[in-house]
Amino acid sequence: MPTRTLLAAALGIGLYGAVSHWLMLYAATEPWAVAAIMAPLVLGLAGVACKRRHLPSLLLCAAAVVALVAVTTLGGEGTVQRLYVLQYVAINLALCWTFAITLRQGSTPLITRMAQRIHREFTPALRAYTGRLTRLWVAYFVAMSIACVALYAWAPWSWWSLFANLLTPVAALGFFVGEHVLRYWTHPEFERVSIAQAVRAYRQVSASGAGR
Repeated sequence: MPTRTLLAAALGIGLYGAVSHWLMLYAATEPWAVAAIMAPLVLGLAGVACKRRHLPSLLLCAAAVVALVAVTTLGGEGTVQRLYVLQYVAINLALCWTFAITLRQGSTPLITRMAQRIHREFTPALRAYTGRLTRLWVAYFVAMSIACVALYAWAPWSWWSLFANLLTPVAALGFFVGEHVLRYWTHPEFERVSIAQAVRAYRQVSASGAGR
């Protein structure tokens, strides 16, 4: 994956976050706004379900569309806001589960599997490090979910929207890039790999089934 592709993806995520933030503040209950915010998630899940020919997932996507129509038609502003919060928590917990399930006994941690694909020399120290890093990502997704619920409960809606749509992508990118830099400062003996290689390895591992 070329660097320009990564930059384009980051720009797209940032633009989507900015648009979503504006819509959640000024058009949160409009059906077209809800569709614009939720469509990428539903369509993404439907695309994966179609690719894998997984009927239960397709039925779940159809049920989600029906639920969205019902919420936007019958629900008020509070109901729609809770829908957005539920979406955020669901995404983070799904990612958390993707990492956490690989920590069970007899399985290989997700980031360990990624590293095995791109490192020519895979040492015991690297295995231990990638196992710890997988646990850190699990903790990160749990922490973001807790922060999301806490902000919704005790902070203004504008703060929650800013956190969910703009600060969350920045935090994830900071975690990812910061770890990449810190790794080679604390472990100069590790073979150097690019961020693009790491992203490609994650996509390959995800496609092959992260839970093994």
